Amino acid sequence: MTRHQKTLKMVLAALFLALAYILPFLTGQIPEIGAMLCPMHLPVLLCGYACGLPWGLAVGFTAPILRSLLTGGFPPMFPTAVCMAFELATYGAAAGLLHRLLPRKKPYIYCSLLAAMLLGRLVWGAATFVCLGASGGSFPLAAFLAGAFTNAIPGILAQILLVPPTVMLLDRFGITKSSDKGR
Repeated sequence: MTRHQKTLKMVLAALFLALAYILPFLTGQIPEIGAMLCPMHLPVLLCGYACGLPWGLAVGFTAPILRSLLTGGFPPMFPTAVCMAFELATYGAAAGLLHRLLPRKKPYIYCSLLAAMLLGRLVWGAATFVCLGASGGSFPLAAFLAGAFTNAIPGILAQILLVPPTVMLLDRFGITKSSDKGR
C-alpha cells in the first residue's frame, strides 16, 4: 500500500469516526425512534468496507467510548458504551474482512453486510451478558432478542437499504481498492 493510500484510509477513518459521533445528535431529535435507528452503526460499517478490517475495528471500538466520554455519558459508559464498542468493532472488522474476501458483486455485498450485522449483534449479546453478570445483573434471552433485533428494526432496515448502494459507489470510484491487499 502506498503512502497516499495509507493517508486516504486514515482520513476516511477519521471522517467515519466523526460521522459516528455526529449522527446520534441528529437522530436523537426524534426520541421515539432515535436509538432504534442505530446511527453509529452506519459509519462504522462503511468504514469497514472503505478502509478495511483494521480501521473498521478501530473506529468501531472507539466511536461509542469516545462519544460517551465527550457527551458526558451518552451512551452511558457501563455497560452500554463498553458493549457497543465490542459490537461496532465486530461490525467494522467483519465488513472489512468479508468485503476483501468475497467477490465485489451485489449479492455478496448484501451477504457480507448481513453476516457483519449478525456477528456484531451476537458479540453485543455476549458482551452485555458478561458485563451485566459481572455487576450482579442478568441478561435473559428475551432481552437479547429485543435489544438486538426487535427494537432495532428501523436501524436494520436503514443499514440494509443504505450500506450496499454506498459500498457499490465506493467500489465504482475505486475508494475501496487499496484495502484489497492480496486480492
